[in-house]
Amino acid sequence: MEVNMTMTESPLKYLMQLSASDLRYLMKWTACNTTDLDSFEDIHLAESPYHNEILEKLSISYMHVHGYLSLFVCLCGIPMNIINISVLTRKHMQTPVNCVLTWIAVSDLLTMASYIIFAMHFYCLNPPDVISAKKNSYGWMQYLLFHVNFTATTHTIAIWLGVALAIFRYNHIQSPAKGNLTRMRRLIRARITVFVIYLGSMLLLIPNYLSNEIVAKEENSTIFIMKDPKLASQSVSKIMFLNIILYGVVAKLLPCVLMIIYGSLLLRTLNSKFRTKRLQLLRKRTYLQRPMDTSRTTIMLLIVLVLFLLTELPQSILVLLSLFLKGFFENIYIPLGDTMDILALVNNGINFILYCTMSREFRKGLRKLLCSRCVRPRRERTQIDSTRPVTYSTIVDSK
Repeated sequence: MEVNMTMTESPLKYLMQLSASDLRYLMKWTACNTTDLDSFEDIHLAESPYHNEILEKLSISYMHVHGYLSLFVCLCGIPMNIINISVLTRKHMQTPVNCVLTWIAVSDLLTMASYIIFAMHFYCLNPPDVISAKKNSYGWMQYLLFHVNFTATTHTIAIWLGVALAIFRYNHIQSPAKGNLTRMRRLIRARITVFVIYLGSMLLLIPNYLSNEIVAKEENSTIFIMKDPKLASQSVSKIMFLNIILYGVVAKLLPCVLMIIYGSLLLRTLNSKFRTKRLQLLRKRTYLQRPMDTSRTTIMLLIVLVLFLLTELPQSILVLLSLFLKGFFENIYIPLGDTMDILALVNNGINFILYCTMSREFRKGLRKLLCSRCVRPRRERTQIDSTRPVTYSTIVDSK
């Protein structure tokens, strides 16, 4: 049996999960108070001031190409992130900032790996606007539940790592590391920070993990759906409401605010150092031909932060608005769901292009990595090189 669904057939569902298209499916496939889906259609649209037919039609049109586009982005992004990890973990690249960038690449890679399976089954192999026994089997709904929780965790990890990235870079500019001992101490701190963020993100989302449940759509039915948490009704539990607030603020809005604060501090420090350097050069009657290496690093990391903010800040605002404005979620958030998803996926895979474009040291490390895979260096040369002092670089040469 197959049932055609529209994007606006259900009330507010599972707002705590991060992935917008996951929210779409959780909203569609949640148990409703009525089994007559036709009579349930457009139940909220007539009363909502946020209903926009153009937005809904555009969303439905894009929904049918979203699966293939997201697959393309993921299949390109996964090898790019693998290369990022391989280059950033080389011995001469081991710095606090590179450590954070490495684990951002790991979280992005995990997000894309899970999304490939999700997009293949729920978008490509089966119509995205239809539920059926094949598509909504117990096993696949279990995977959907895993995917929603897993990607919510990896996204939360990535955004908090972005905050750590800004903090470590700002501290480095304010007090550059002098000597290998100081550098190693800061690297250890970065590794501890990464561990705390990974562990803390999983602990933060425990209420999400426990609040989701799969049930049969009807008695003796082979179609399974998500149990209705009744978020759109007055019977929503206080715990569920608090969980949504906790997720929307701690996992979304707060890290975005911290990124803006530290990003602004980085930008101010960058401008200050640039003006100081330019004045020094003018006194010597020379001109600054190109940005300083440390400035290039800071500019690149600022772009990384801006990309985070472009994808995460609007979604955090929409999540909170959806909680307090009746009809906003169904009429605004859900139609924008796939668009927000593809933007997040592009952000997960674009760092490789950014590093290659702006980082001389990354390009150098990439060339060495590719050459070492194609031609094995002589053992004698390796032994000679191992006796030379190691220069540590943060993406680009830092002096």
